[in-house]
Amino acid sequence: MDQARRTELRDLYYHTLVDDVVPFWLNHALDREYGGYLNCLDRDGSVYDTDKAIWLQGRGVWLFSTLYNTLEPREEWLEAARIGYEFLARHGYDSDGRMFFLVTRDGRPLIKRRYFFSETFAAIACAQYAKATGDDAAWDLAQRTFRLIVDLVRNPSRLTPKVNPATRRTISHAIPMILLATAQEFRKVDSDPLYDEVAGEAAEQILTKFMRPDKHALFENLNHDGSLMLDTADGRLVTPGHAIESAWFLMHEGQHRGDDRYLRAALDILRWMLDLGWDQEHGGLLYFVDYLGKPPTRLEWDQKLWWPHTEALYALLLAHELSGEAWCAEWYERVHAWSFEHFADPEYGEWYGYLHRDGSLLTPLKGGTWKGPFHLPRALLYGYKLLAASG
Repeated sequence: MDQARRTELRDLYYHTLVDDVVPFWLNHALDREYGGYLNCLDRDGSVYDTDKAIWLQGRGVWLFSTLYNTLEPREEWLEAARIGYEFLARHGYDSDGRMFFLVTRDGRPLIKRRYFFSETFAAIACAQYAKATGDDAAWDLAQRTFRLIVDLVRNPSRLTPKVNPATRRTISHAIPMILLATAQEFRKVDSDPLYDEVAGEAAEQILTKFMRPDKHALFENLNHDGSLMLDTADGRLVTPGHAIESAWFLMHEGQHRGDDRYLRAALDILRWMLDLGWDQEHGGLLYFVDYLGKPPTRLEWDQKLWWPHTEALYALLLAHELSGEAWCAEWYERVHAWSFEHFADPEYGEWYGYLHRDGSLLTPLKGGTWKGPFHLPRALLYGYKLLAASG
């Protein structure tokens, strides 16, 4: 990738982030009456549902705080972070310290799930907000939430099992993946050795269990002992977006530790997932893949979602920067062209989230219970900073 192209992409990422994506959320999501963010936004930003996903409150606080801390100290970004943080701290937590998943517009609890993804995003949100403001209460909440997460991972009996453990005990790639990302975020604001310890454990689990060089794949679900369970649909499940996201988490870990083993593993994962996940007929990344080519049991398997593409954009840029290998740049250009052609909405801003397999629009929503101000702006921010740092 020559310097002219890098400069072109740097400018595109910056202006898409600052003049398009972030203003969409600032203009439409901030709930100045009840606090927090309205998540469910139609194509033009109009609200179609007022219930609020707690994990998206955390993602929004993280984004606005991170923009303030790492890009420009704009007061509008800090104010947006404050609106989200105060709602999250006031309404996100149950009396047992765990978090809700969905609440009403004014913060009354609706749904509480067994998973702790609300907690992971709240933790990194509070950490970045504390860094931006120096708020001791926010930092205390961040630390308490992080330690709760670590305790739940290390003592899984505290969680209600999804599958009867007397019949089948399984482990999920989503757990070390999110734990690695969360610990890496805390390392940006504090030097407690616990973060290195947790990140190292999570990275090793990804490398030694879920990443399978003999199969050229990273699997989502394994038996508890780490063995494959290819006689089940869950055991054959490959999720390209998750695996690609893990790949750049591993690259960041390798940079932090000065260990090329992480980069080599990440490059392998990237290649395998692109080979398995890229739709040779229509282009774009498939949402789910059955490793053995059996009938997919998740009926949305062939949809094209925005977030795997944003993860691939940053992962490939970073892989090319660190390795210099030409295939990374070639794949990047392919993913970039397909993504910006199909997901971007030049009329109303932001990206569509959900497309049919052929790239046509499935739904015009820009925000929902699962889509908020996170994957796209994070990829744009990290991509911009990477390109800006290299000239």
